[in-house]
Amino acid sequence: MVFACFFATGQNKQILYDFSEIPQALLINPGTETDFKWYSGVPALSGISFQAGSSGISVNDLFADDGVNFNDKIRDRLINGMNPRDDLSGTYQIDLINFGYRGAKTNNFYSFGIYHEGDAIGYWFKDYAKLAYEGNADNLNNRFDLGHLKTRGEILNVFHFGVTKQIDKKLTFGVRGKLYSGIFDFTSTKNRGYFVTTEGENNLLANTINADLELKTSGAITLDHVLDEEASATELIKRGFFGGDLGLGVDFGFTYYLNDQTVITGSVLDLGFIYHNTDVLSYSLKGNATVEGVEIILPDDANNPNANFWQDLVDEVEELVPFEENRESYITFRPTKLYGSLRYNFGEPVQPKTKMDCDCRMPNKSSNRIKYRNSVGGQLYVINRPRGPQAALTAFYQRRFGNIMALKTTYTVDKYSYSNVGLGVNLQAGPVNMYFMADNLLAYRNIAASNYASFQLGINIISWGKN
Repeated sequence: MVFACFFATGQNKQILYDFSEIPQALLINPGTETDFKWYSGVPALSGISFQAGSSGISVNDLFADDGVNFNDKIRDRLINGMNPRDDLSGTYQIDLINFGYRGAKTNNFYSFGIYHEGDAIGYWFKDYAKLAYEGNADNLNNRFDLGHLKTRGEILNVFHFGVTKQIDKKLTFGVRGKLYSGIFDFTSTKNRGYFVTTEGENNLLANTINADLELKTSGAITLDHVLDEEASATELIKRGFFGGDLGLGVDFGFTYYLNDQTVITGSVLDLGFIYHNTDVLSYSLKGNATVEGVEIILPDDANNPNANFWQDLVDEVEELVPFEENRESYITFRPTKLYGSLRYNFGEPVQPKTKMDCDCRMPNKSSNRIKYRNSVGGQLYVINRPRGPQAALTAFYQRRFGNIMALKTTYTVDKYSYSNVGLGVNLQAGPVNMYFMADNLLAYRNIAASNYASFQLGINIISWGKN
């Protein structure tokens, strides 16, 4: 499941955040200040993003031609080199519809649309791997922690509607409501227990298992039928359009000017939940048992030709530690995200796109805002994960070249990399807006050795209207 998480598709969009020339910035801060009259994303092309990361090991660590025996790499770098907090994680997101417009008689900006998203994370199950690789013969009295298994993932569609309001010259505030339509979900994050081998009393060894394990899934049966061609892909599509699990969420965000050149921003995303009650299938393994292998009492058992000692042992263990399935509904909470930034603008002002020859009143207050050619600052990102919050710190520099092009460079430090340099390019050709962003550029010299990769791109149509 962990490798499935990696290849299925962390989450931080530090280049896009507060990049106000791009409409998709509203999705990660509904309080972003914009000067658009309206915009329309090109369906399925306005916002495409992909991110994947591994905090413990890269492909190059295992498969590089470095003269080290492959079995030694598995033992030293994978089994013993990673710890239970290392993870493989990632996200992909595709804007299906994205549209926004400014109210005719108000200072509100409205945005709405639909996007498709997948998110997954799997932590390294160190003790499971060690037990499978080394066995228990040389690990007497060593408790293998069954709680090392933590993983979750989801695929869903999100229907959203947001309102951004400029409260006064300093403060812009935004809120976005979300309706989640779940397609597929799996979660196994509250596992506990251990497995230990000790010296036996009636036999050489005694094995003890104390387990409280559970895996919950929703949509897995439909997905399995589609993969086996027992059902068409439309069954999965229906789940994404209110035919599956439903949930509610909300985003909040703001932009506040301390003065004309110093700005602080912040947002909280995906404060919400999904109620899984369709196509649910969950598995559990709960109980406690100690066995010393097959026990034969002589001479009585030798005179019983119908005795099946192995099956008796299996039945005893299954009774003490039953493996069960159920169809009970369950609730999952979205991976909530927090952004914050401090930005300082400087340099020569950029001519606003809304400026006309007449001396008319601007349609919104933010149209009068001076845009400087340069911006520099720092950003904070935090996401809630099964083993606790994950954080990232970013320093950035943004440069505007008139109204035609803007560049943003970032340097990010997180658990995946201490040398993550990113670049975002925004181009404006008349009403056509195009952007492309990529992270961890230094790692492109050797992709196989990289622990993190990310890109975003999109095309929009933007109008600034008339005075």
